[in-house]
Amino acid sequence: MAKKVLKFGGTSVGTIERIQHVASIVKKEHLAGNNVVVIVSAMSGKTNELIKLSKEISDKLNKRELDFLLSSGEKVTSALLAGSLIKLNIKAKSLLNWQIPILTEGEHSNARIINMNVEKINEHLNEKEVVIIPGFQGISKSADITTIGRGGSDATAVAVAKLLNADTCEIYTDVDGVYSTDPNKIPVAKKIDKISYDEMLELSSLGAKVMQSSAVQTAMMYDIPLEVKSTFTERKGTKIFNQENIDYSKSVTGVAYSKDDAKITLIGVEDRPGVAANIFEPLSKAQINVDMVIQNISSDQKTTDVTFTVKRDDVAKTKEILKEKSEIKYKDIIHNDKVAKISIVGAGMVSTPGVTYKMFRGLSDERINILAISTSEIKLSVIIDEDNTLNAVKKLHTIFDLD
Repeated sequence: MAKKVLKFGGTSVGTIERIQHVASIVKKEHLAGNNVVVIVSAMSGKTNELIKLSKEISDKLNKRELDFLLSSGEKVTSALLAGSLIKLNIKAKSLLNWQIPILTEGEHSNARIINMNVEKINEHLNEKEVVIIPGFQGISKSADITTIGRGGSDATAVAVAKLLNADTCEIYTDVDGVYSTDPNKIPVAKKIDKISYDEMLELSSLGAKVMQSSAVQTAMMYDIPLEVKSTFTERKGTKIFNQENIDYSKSVTGVAYSKDDAKITLIGVEDRPGVAANIFEPLSKAQINVDMVIQNISSDQKTTDVTFTVKRDDVAKTKEILKEKSEIKYKDIIHNDKVAKISIVGAGMVSTPGVTYKMFRGLSDERINILAISTSEIKLSVIIDEDNTLNAVKKLHTIFDLD
């Protein structure tokens, strides 16, 4: 008898019919003798609908109240799934975050799970009940409801799996695994049968929508086996685990892209020690994540240009902060939010020479200009004009033999 955590995303529970289908999957696992805990997302489109409602009240609704509002979607799904299971003569119970409780810390809308009391979960499992928990949320030390960011139900599932010492954590989506790139855009994309935590973490953080990156990171830290699979087919999914179990016959495992970034350039910055720290310290304090950084070589030893990337949603806040800091001297600040980040990822890159050249030559052949570059051991990312996104992904997918 195994202890399993099953997580179902928004498309998997998008309609009553789909919730009933999910109930049949859970029933099968339960009747096989497994202890089953289910984590659910809000029904597809529900969170966006709630955000739209909030904007009818205010463009910047109080974050505490926004979390209270957005957390309601997953609760609806939990109750509907529990009801569906009970109708199938399966004992089931939904538990809210404060009933467990799931404790969080950090800012509203971007909190982190720090602990949970699994005693109540185990009590219900010992009674042969299926336990259903709304994902994406927790409760702070001040007893406020907090949400843990888009895709946060993945983080809930992995945290529950960790603290329950579950045998496996299965992530159910509308695709049957992790693909070499977005199969909706590149039809020749291939499903990856096995992938390492490191590669999955990079793909998730670089734009792949299959799993939330913080969830993959937690799974990697505690060696929790993951499997991404489809709610709608019985085909095998993608297993995610330690790279010792992976065969790296190709240098590149996947190509990811993101249109969430913007490029900011400070023109005519004083070229002296400490300037970069003065620029990025206030951004760090404001919880703004800076990715790529380029500093041009000063021609006159007096001024230089500093370019970096942030999320598009942070552009206005970034510019406001830098304009307020009188100790940062520069002539002008400009931004470009019509860019895309294209990345290749693969643990095999470490031992394969020429990967960088091959990527740059491929983009050059398509007459695609590179605006910024970022590298690590197993990934290489570039910023390009947004209009060239699809051409870039197609080209890289082909030249690295992923078609």
